[in-house]
Amino acid sequence: MKKWLAAATGTALLMSGCMPSFQQEDEVVQENAPENSEEQTVIIPNFQISDEFYRTLLPYEASPSRGMVVNNLNTNYDIAEFENGLMRVAQQNFSPEEYFFQAGQFLESETISSWLNREFTPEQLQEYGMEPEENIGLNPVDNGEGTRAERAERSPIYLAHVLEHNYFVKSSEDESKVRLGGVVIGLAMNSVYYYNNDGDPYGPTFEENIPQSRLAEEGQAMAAEVVTRIRAMAAEDPEKAELAEVPITVALFKQEPKSTVIPGNFFGYATADSGSSELGGWNEMNENYVLFPSEEARESYRNDETAFLNFKQDVETYFPNFNSVIGTGLYRGDQLSHLQIDIPIQFYGKSEIVGFTQYIAGRLIDLFPEYFDIEVSITSINGPEALIIKEPDDTEPFVHIYEQ
Repeated sequence: MKKWLAAATGTALLMSGCMPSFQQEDEVVQENAPENSEEQTVIIPNFQISDEFYRTLLPYEASPSRGMVVNNLNTNYDIAEFENGLMRVAQQNFSPEEYFFQAGQFLESETISSWLNREFTPEQLQEYGMEPEENIGLNPVDNGEGTRAERAERSPIYLAHVLEHNYFVKSSEDESKVRLGGVVIGLAMNSVYYYNNDGDPYGPTFEENIPQSRLAEEGQAMAAEVVTRIRAMAAEDPEKAELAEVPITVALFKQEPKSTVIPGNFFGYATADSGSSELGGWNEMNENYVLFPSEEARESYRNDETAFLNFKQDVETYFPNFNSVIGTGLYRGDQLSHLQIDIPIQFYGKSEIVGFTQYIAGRLIDLFPEYFDIEVSITSINGPEALIIKEPDDTEPFVHIYEQ
């Protein structure tokens, strides 16, 4: 792991479909680099999609734990939100104007896998032929006492995955260099523990619901231990020495049950200051995803539900016997922040696609308030057909019709 990276600038052509040609402005030796370490030059793209997205250092360096999240989380909804939401958490401490993103480089897949294990009893360590120093699982001990249901209630698997993001910042002494400025860790927590009877992995699957209060208590304890371990890595491994001084933020994510069609949400985060192994006070995220239409939307967000149902009715009027309009709303507190609408439908020609898309774009302006983002994805069996995006206060939405 490099302690300092030489910084160059370039322009990223994100929409053109071709690779940009980057011109390096400076190549400099790393400051305070470990002995015999390789020099590395990175590129900071000039183009930034918006102030909500980080610029990613180039060339892209994949995380050593890449791909693990796909196997460890329940749904694609959770996978996407775990990644995207962790970047929203990062913005609380690391401004996208000043910091640059890099996939996590310090936690290897073997380390994460070992942390996801259960803690073992001395008898279990002896049975499995393990040394005490290998007993680093963050999930609770299952000592085998009691019925399977009793054990599931007493000691469920809380922690499903650990995700690391790194954030770099330009050196205050030399702006031609960037250094590690912060680390953000996401802990994905199970809201439901799925288990089978002992010795019957292919038998019926049972569920144990985990209360939010227990998730918060267990997650905060795990977060404190994770920070301690990361600081210890800095002392034990010269290649990870830069972890000693940077601030570390840990955020807790509650993933939804496997049958849910909306993502889970981050519900709290805390930060250990530079050089500290102690997390500060916990901050509540107060974010929540809501399905439209649904009983929850009807009971808790009646005005938004009414607007969505009116929109849905207009779609069904345009296409009789059609009732597949689904919305997913992100709430921050009690206010809707972003609404994603998916309309899967069968089209029979390009003119029909254009006409329907124009109609939908107009109904967005007429039916929904101006204060939140709306994104509409229109698809058919052939794939994406059209995309409509309305930003807050827009008088006209952005519309794109795909060519196939």
